Amino acid sequence: MLVLLGTAVSCLFGAVSLSSEQLWQWLHGNGDIYTTTIIEKLRLPRALLAGSIGAILAVSGTVTQGLFRNPLADPSLIGVSAGAAAGASIVIVLLNQNQWNLSGLSLVSLGAFAGSIIVVSLVYRISTDALGTSVSTMLLAGIAFTFLAGSLTSLLEYFADNEMLRQITLWRMGGLEMADGQKVALVGSVGIVIFIVLNRQATALNALLLGESEARHLGISVNRVKKIIILCVAAGVGISVAIAGTIAFVGLVVPHIVRMSLGPNHTTMIPMTACIGALTLLIADVIARTAIAPAELPVGLVTAFIGAPVFIAMLIQRKQRGWR
Repeated sequence: MLVLLGTAVSCLFGAVSLSSEQLWQWLHGNGDIYTTTIIEKLRLPRALLAGSIGAILAVSGTVTQGLFRNPLADPSLIGVSAGAAAGASIVIVLLNQNQWNLSGLSLVSLGAFAGSIIVVSLVYRISTDALGTSVSTMLLAGIAFTFLAGSLTSLLEYFADNEMLRQITLWRMGGLEMADGQKVALVGSVGIVIFIVLNRQATALNALLLGESEARHLGISVNRVKKIIILCVAAGVGISVAIAGTIAFVGLVVPHIVRMSLGPNHTTMIPMTACIGALTLLIADVIARTAIAPAELPVGLVTAFIGAPVFIAMLIQRKQRGWR
């Protein structure tokens, strides 16, 4: 219900505000051409894209924290975001064009997605042997490749001209201004598949919280669960970052909020983080569009400005309660 309310609010506010009466008339097919164009061409696709990406990032953060058994874990730990930034930078600087597209995805987006998948694949190969996948090795490899991809991005920025540098900077800040029906359909379909697959792993993730040995004794195929989670997180976060750029803190803060409210049971956490993640990015996008209207802030800056203080406050609160 809150997600639907957030979607409605997203359709109402922007550089030009609409009234609730205009929205109501549009819902009943009686909206004027002005209202219909604004909602159907601009705000509704953007709201749907924001909700889908917010849900994907939040669920990916939840299962990543469950996999690493660390509440400070984030999907970026396995190199997804850094790989995407490197891939986008390569396209912008070396290919020097952003007009060609395939099924609604620009070449920059395709480069970002390819970069994220390549980095995650390398991290997975390094951390996997005949005995299975080592979570600790994956974490260390992810950090190493994050620095390596970041260095490559910085090198490309050094050789980029002003226009290229601006494109890279704006892409890394995150934005939803390019939302359209094709992108919504792509992200939405990927998000639905990922949610269904990961939701089925909720019981296995609960068992993994006890430790890998205990999970195996409970009949959980630990290596299979790890592979499914890594694949889903890489695909979901990869496509989200490729389309919207880097959007910080949603995958880190939202799981914390839900865990503090409902406990660590992934059976309830995964659906709830999907809803709260969608609502969080919807609200952040409304702020991005209205804070300095008619100009627009990158939504990634808004989530960072909001997410960082909230996360710090949560840590202080938990410390005061005796958490170490």
